[in-house]
Formats: sequence, C-alpha cells, structure tokens
Amino acid sequence: MPAYVIAETHIADPEQYARYMAASPAAIAEGGGRFVARGGDVTVLEGDWRPPRLVVLEFEDADAAQRWYDSEQYRAVRSLREGAGHVNMVLVAGYEA
Repeated sequence: MPAYVIAETHIADPEQYARYMAASPAAIAEGGGRFVARGGDVTVLEGDWRPPRLVVLEFEDADAAQRWYDSEQYRAVRSLREGAGHVNMVLVAGYEA
C-alpha cells in the first residue's frame, strides 16, 4: 500500500533552504520516493490551517518511506535545512479499498 510523507515548511532563511531544495530530489529518488506536490499554491477549503509551503512525497509503502527518512543520504541532505526554518512532517499510509 502506498505511503505519503507530508511536510509543512516555514522558511526563515530562503538562501539556506534553497541548498536543501537543490539536494533533496536526488535523495528522495534514491529512496524510492517521488514528488506528488512540491510547494505549489495552497487553497484553504476549510479550517484554519494555512501552511506557507507544502510538500507531498509518495513511497511504495510506509517501510520504504521510513527507510528513506532514516537513510544516511537523506540525513546528510536534511542537515542542509537546519536553521533554515521549521518543518512539520508526517508519514501516513495510503488508502487501499
């Protein structure tokens, strides 16, 4: 069953965050993930959630997503983001009828 990583980012240092953005696609692809959404326009349909930037990644399953997140390659890329802002990130299993 597919799994999704959803990240909400509040960017404080755009230059530093740009380094993370340049390096992350290779690490995501290496981990078997793909971008579903990457910082596009967000329209609030209900509620108070107003994320300034959202990214949605898809993986084969939750185990693959967790392996990617814990991988040495992504840990190195993640370090580029430190101090560039604040990230909320969740892993959610997809729906299978």
